[in-house]
Amino acid sequence: MRSRYLPARRALIFWTLFIGLGAVAGAVGMLADPSGHAMGMDAMLPYFQKMPLADLLYKDFVFPGIALLLVNGIPNLCAAALLWAKKPSGVVLGGIFGVTLMMWIGIQFYLFPFNFMSTAYFVFGFLQAVTGYMAWVFLRQERFSVPAETDPRIGTDPTRLVVYFSRMGYTKRVALEEAARTGACVYEIRSTERTQGTAGFWWCGRYGMHRWDMPIETDMPDLSAFRHVTVCSPIWVFHLAAPVRSFCRQAAGQIKEADYILLHHQKNDYRNAAEEMDRLLGLCDSPAVSICCREGRYLRRQRIERKA
Repeated sequence: MRSRYLPARRALIFWTLFIGLGAVAGAVGMLADPSGHAMGMDAMLPYFQKMPLADLLYKDFVFPGIALLLVNGIPNLCAAALLWAKKPSGVVLGGIFGVTLMMWIGIQFYLFPFNFMSTAYFVFGFLQAVTGYMAWVFLRQERFSVPAETDPRIGTDPTRLVVYFSRMGYTKRVALEEAARTGACVYEIRSTERTQGTAGFWWCGRYGMHRWDMPIETDMPDLSAFRHVTVCSPIWVFHLAAPVRSFCRQAAGQIKEADYILLHHQKNDYRNAAEEMDRLLGLCDSPAVSICCREGRYLRRQRIERKA
């Protein structure tokens, strides 16, 4: 699968260099001419009188220049260097310094009349922060690994089956762990639609939002041959993943006994998804487990309480 982290990292390098070099240039100009006349900024000095210690710190542009260099200049260039060296800390710092720039511009909104430059740099800071967050998420996602289906315990009990659909690998890992624990065989639901990458994320979200079925491959095993089936599904837009919905609809009446494992981003149990699978499969009150998973970190596992 094509990396989403690498373009996000390159974009973050651009923002840290753009903001960092611009801040250094502005700081040098202020320090070279503290009056601000050369840069056409001398008319801005009176507005600094709103700040604490104005008589001491804001008689000229020396202190603002030093502050600009230390807050936005050097930190962003350090983040760019860390990103260039492929250090994960550069991703975190790059995003944080985007927020720092927004706070810096927030002070300018308080001090100065509305102007295009401050507004533009607030937008730049927002874009830098968003790019940093995206790069951090993509890095965590791409560092997540799923073990191969080589555990000798998988398939030792031919009466059990673990069925799963997984877009990012999070559900697959849980499914393989369950199969190793119980000795079950494994079957992966495969969609004929595009589900990978950023475009796949939005395409799957469309199916999830409308609660549509998604076309899947039809090479299903003989489900009636298994005594127990565990169905593992991610949650899409607060509901059952579309490929799993399609599987359950096709498997109706063939599964004798089942339990469910649901993976999701929010801290909710998603009882509705378990109830939908029961309804589609023609079962009643099947046991279900809910797992909160964020960027490959499994945060909370809880059993879903069904009818008493």
